Amino acid sequence: MLKGKTAIVTGSTSGIGLGIARKLASIGVNIVLNGLGNIEEVEALRTEISERNDVKVSYSNANMTRPEDIHKMVSHAAKVHGSVDILVNNAGVQFVSPIEDFPEDQWDTIIAVNLSAAFHTTKAVVPLMKKHHWGRIINIASAHGLVGSPGKAAYVAAKHGLLGLTKVTALDLANDGITCNAICPGWVLTPLVEKQIEAKAKQQGITVEEARSNLIKEKQPMLQFTTPESLGAMTIFLCTDAAATITGASLPVDGGWTAQ
Repeated sequence: MLKGKTAIVTGSTSGIGLGIARKLASIGVNIVLNGLGNIEEVEALRTEISERNDVKVSYSNANMTRPEDIHKMVSHAAKVHGSVDILVNNAGVQFVSPIEDFPEDQWDTIIAVNLSAAFHTTKAVVPLMKKHHWGRIINIASAHGLVGSPGKAAYVAAKHGLLGLTKVTALDLANDGITCNAICPGWVLTPLVEKQIEAKAKQQGITVEEARSNLIKEKQPMLQFTTPESLGAMTIFLCTDAAATITGASLPVDGGWTAQ
């Protein structure tokens, strides 16, 4: 039922967003990629996903801190693809510091990218979804949308806010054929996390395997990383008829992190 539909996936040139975009494309969903990256590398990625899955893939370099860029991205999607059926709000940034030292510009950027951008994208796509009385909005939150951690004031505040936005969006659109849900991952093995693990190993004089184990067992009872591909599979499920009445939910995919 999803073949031929169009999805915008923000922050999808790497990591979780790319995994979700690839998974959606694999079942015939057309994709609007968005994110940072060298233009030649992004173009190669766009071509590869399109040709491998026989779907239309376009790219928007919209800056998620700029509402005007977000509106241009949605207009681009409607013009190039004809509609926006699925929105995955995935773009995110992080900064860690004790609250008394937390830079105010970092706070503003994290709130803008991790929370405000999801509001602006959602507001922009809803009229398009209402035309077809069908839409799926999936917000990639975090275990930090459910619990806190030291030094992450802006990130935790933004992800908690994203869960609130998810609930209100679901209520506002409950009878318009549009659902809105949040996925709350724990540790996800992305290239960025791999680099963090390697840096920790070097800094502490331990092996990469030890650093990886130490990182995950700080929070998760299940000593297993979530993959971007599994989050893509969860996204697909939330788009199917099986999930037609799941809305306003915050779904942990966190190895038991928030069960403690």
